[in-house]
Order: sequence, then structure tokens, then C-alpha cells
Amino acid sequence: MAKALLAPRMGQLRESPTAAISDLMRTMADKGEKVINFGEGELDFDTPHHIAEAGVAAIRAGETRYTAVAGTVGLRQAIADKFRRENGLSYTPDQIIVGTGAKQVLFNALVATVGPGDEVIIPAPYWVSYPDMVRVAEGTPVTVAADETSGFKLTPEALSSAITDKTRCLILNSPNNPSGAVYGPEDMRRLLAVVADRPDILVIADDIYEHLIYDGVFATPAAVFPEIADRVLTINGVSKAYAMTGWRIGYAGGPPWLIDAMRVLQSQSTSNAATMCQEAARIALCGPQDVLPGRIAELRKRRDLVVERINACEGLSTGTPSGAFYVFASCRGLIDRTTPDGDVLKTDTDVAGYLVREAKVGLVPGSAFGMSPYLRIAYASGKDILEDGCARIRRACGLTRP
Repeated sequence: MAKALLAPRMGQLRESPTAAISDLMRTMADKGEKVINFGEGELDFDTPHHIAEAGVAAIRAGETRYTAVAGTVGLRQAIADKFRRENGLSYTPDQIIVGTGAKQVLFNALVATVGPGDEVIIPAPYWVSYPDMVRVAEGTPVTVAADETSGFKLTPEALSSAITDKTRCLILNSPNNPSGAVYGPEDMRRLLAVVADRPDILVIADDIYEHLIYDGVFATPAAVFPEIADRVLTINGVSKAYAMTGWRIGYAGGPPWLIDAMRVLQSQSTSNAATMCQEAARIALCGPQDVLPGRIAELRKRRDLVVERINACEGLSTGTPSGAFYVFASCRGLIDRTTPDGDVLKTDTDVAGYLVREAKVGLVPGSAFGMSPYLRIAYASGKDILEDGCARIRRACGLTRP
């Protein structure tokens, strides 16, 4: 009876698959099982010391009260400076909003712009939350496959075919979660040219993995195609590059009409992000950046190790991703194989479940990202853990052929 009190929209939503995998891993660990979690998008690096100290200093200085809903002037100025310095984008502080993570900023943007009947184009594979956020906004997610033949990158032809009179928004994520694909400047120009003559289409750029690139050049839509900058929202944050997932600070720069709407919406939900966390984020953006090159070099080593080990596993294969910290491996060679318990693996969800049971390794099936049969493997852990986890996967992949 109580369930009947839930809003109908809840029937369209699922729990975040990545969060579900992490919860399962924690439950197994609590029971004493020696598990390895390759399913969570969280680096094992510590927040750089000078950034953490800035948060502590803010607390000691009494910076524990409300700020403006959109964020402190100091942080918004630091974000504006970052956009100008690194991306060639000219946003004033009034064109910037800070939220409790890039996830909330994206959610606010969709709720502020999408309504019943509106379509949002989402290239697949996609971050797991995009479609559900669109559904909460009462819109319709339209997924467009960007498979291995295109390097997991949306093509202009596929984008053009997906656009209808109901298209309201296009989400572009580069470097991509889960594939690691990077859209270079020319890739972006060709895509944006498709929507250039559609002033009713908003472009949302999810740039959260901006600094995690090993091959290629980062490009953000508003910079490479400034003609449509008045309808581009550029979203970023400090979670990935600075290992600040728990600080929950994301931000966006965009046209005043949209930023103002998002600010009004946020004023009726969370209000401002945590004050001391905003100060830590300010220092992250305007302070020393010398920690990044070393971490990128370390992640490149991890990437290469995992790619080599996964390609040595029977039934699995992967290319070398250009960015982020994930390998999106095909498990097509394991489909229809039989496990030691006599179960037949029919889907990538079956494969992921088998690897949890047999190898005690948590992975996220490609179906959660809109593309099967794949597995997303996060190489966010240290070398020893990656070696151990990949060895477990390889042992578990020795299955009976159909």
C-alpha cells in the first residue's frame, strides 16, 4: 500500500548500476571476502595536500555558513579564470554556477530545459545516469550507437539521423565514460555543424575527465564552435583530476538565461555547495597544478597494464582508450560459454555476475552504459591490485566453449 504513494516517475528509474556494484563489493568485504572493485569511478590518489589543507583552514576560519546559491564569488572567479586560461572561454562569474558535484549541475540543467515530449540525444556508450536524469525531467532519451567501428565516437551522420522536431538537447562527453574515447577539435566541429542551424537545440558538454588524456587533444564545444556558444553549457568539476570525489564540487559555465534558471532551481533544492569545500575547490583551480602530470603518467602505465592483461584473457578483447581511466572491453567471446556451475552466460550482465562470484572482482556490464556485450574496468587502483584483479579475471575466463 505504501508503495502506491510513490510518484509514477519512480517506476521509470533504476538505481545507478555503478553505485550498486560498489555497494555489493562493500557488503562482500564486510563479510570477510577478499574482493577487488574495478567498478567504481574513483581514483585511489589522495586529494593533494595543499587543497585538503585549504578546506581545513576554511573550517578553522569559520567559513561554515551559507554562501550565494551559485557559489562564492572567489570560486566562481577562479572557475572563470580556469575557463579562460585552459579552454579559451570567456565567462563572467555571473555566467557560472557551482553545485554539489557535476552530477547535480547536469541534473539541474536537464530539469531546467527538458519537458514532456522533448528528446535528448545521448551517444552510447554513455554514463549510466544520463537517460534516467532525462526521464526524471519527463523527457525522452534517444540513444545513438557509437560503437567500435567509429572508435566509440558519435558520427555526424548518426547524429543527423537522430535529430527530429522534438530534439531539445545533445549531450557530449569527452573523454568518454565508459569508453575513454576522446573527441578532438575536428571531431567536435563536424558534430556541432550538424546542430548549428537548429537554435532550439541545447548542447551540454560533460568535460569532467578533461585533464585525463593520454592520446589526442581535448576540445570543448563552446571553444571549437563559438557561433553556438549562447546555447552550450560547459560542465566540469574537481572530482576526477584532483581526486576530490567526496568534496562534491562541480560547476558549469553557460548563457545567462540558463545559468539563472539553474540557480533558481538550486535555490529550491540544495542551495549552495558546502562552504569549506568551495574554498578547497578554489585552491585546486588557482593553485599549483604540478601534481597532474605525474598522475597522468601513472594512469597511462595502469591503462597499458590493464589493456595488455585483458587482451590475454580468453574471450575478452579491448583497444587502447585515449582518456579517462576505464577500459571498455568486449566480452563477446564469453557469451554462450558454460561456467563451472553449469550456468550458460547469455549476456554481459551474466558475465559480470559470474566474475563477481568466481573471481570476487566487481565490473560494470556494458548494458548499463547502453552497449553490449562489454565490461567497464576502472583502472583507478594501484599496480598490485590491478595485477591481482586481472589475474583473477584471466583464471575465471577459462570456460567451456559452446
